[in-house]
Amino acid sequence: MTYTQASMDALRPAGDELADATVATLLERGEVGKFNTLMRYVSTVGQELPEGLPDVAHQYLHETSTPPAWVDWSEMERARLFFIDNNVHISTALSFASMPACYVLPHVAKLLSATHSLKYPSKRMAETGQFTVYLMQPDAFEAGSRFIPAAQKVRLLHASIRHHLRREDHWDIAGLGTPICQEDMIGGQMMFSIQVLDALHRLGIHMSTEGADAYYYAWRVVGAMLGVDQNHVPKDLRAAREFSDLYMTRHMGPSEEGAQLTRQLIDLYEEVVPGTFFDPVVGALIGDTCADWLQVPRTPWDTAVKAAPALLNVFETVEDNSPLGAWALDRLGHFTTLFELSSLTRGRVMHYAIPEQLKNDFGVSSTIPPKSRWTPPPATISG
Repeated sequence: MTYTQASMDALRPAGDELADATVATLLERGEVGKFNTLMRYVSTVGQELPEGLPDVAHQYLHETSTPPAWVDWSEMERARLFFIDNNVHISTALSFASMPACYVLPHVAKLLSATHSLKYPSKRMAETGQFTVYLMQPDAFEAGSRFIPAAQKVRLLHASIRHHLRREDHWDIAGLGTPICQEDMIGGQMMFSIQVLDALHRLGIHMSTEGADAYYYAWRVVGAMLGVDQNHVPKDLRAAREFSDLYMTRHMGPSEEGAQLTRQLIDLYEEVVPGTFFDPVVGALIGDTCADWLQVPRTPWDTAVKAAPALLNVFETVEDNSPLGAWALDRLGHFTTLFELSSLTRGRVMHYAIPEQLKNDFGVSSTIPPKSRWTPPPATISG
């Protein structure tokens, strides 16, 4: 399908009917506290639901307990192998491409501020990292996995934010649209998929076309499980480029919340990464495109960091041509990702819950055989 300003406008009033109705019922009946207490102990697929769970919650959990019928499992396995092969690079792209892309959208930055993530960026980053790791496990949709329960809870969390912002009159719906509307949910899917792939390409990471397509496909499956209307989702990377370009150009701009979120992101990684020698690289990696809007501090590393793709290309060449080198680099990437996630979570599992109000403080790796190299679809909007 072709995306236009009018078709994007049509997505702004819509939320997620199933999750919105579930949250509204729980809140109206005063059952959110009970739900959160009981669901804290439901963390894996196939686990028996606790006694005392409200009927509306039972119905929601039943209806959202399985993946879409159209899932191609061989494609999901290719996505998992792609993630194993690039896990550190993907984590870097999520942190320094996807998150700043959120911050450069004033209405999204405002939303994050209103839901207390402004003061706690580590929580949002840890939740995103943990969610991605759950998704890319070999048994993500089987008994014992943590992905489906996490998706069910994230979907309800989004619905609760919509509910509170509208009820408490903290959101200009006429000017900003429904909070976490269908356009924003699809836009978020683009940030986690094609914009991550774009960032890997800029870093010089070697990716096969098959791997890139599979990674995007996995996030289509995620979108479906998070309540995204599949009638409007880009079906491939070329359509994703069209949607992503139009979405970003429609909404990009400077904001006080975006600049503060970026500062919090930089401060967080300066704290997490040992030592101080590489601290300036954090700001430089965000890039030049929106750095002024986000008030990214300039340093001498802004020029030096441009050599990073050449260095990464050396490691990528080793990985492409040496099975032992590929195994060693994948294991290093695996442990680095675990270290980063452990640092952000302080070793704890992140729990998703429905807020009753918006508070002020609110094993052996495999590699994809080298095939055709992926290059990003061309931009659809010039200038």
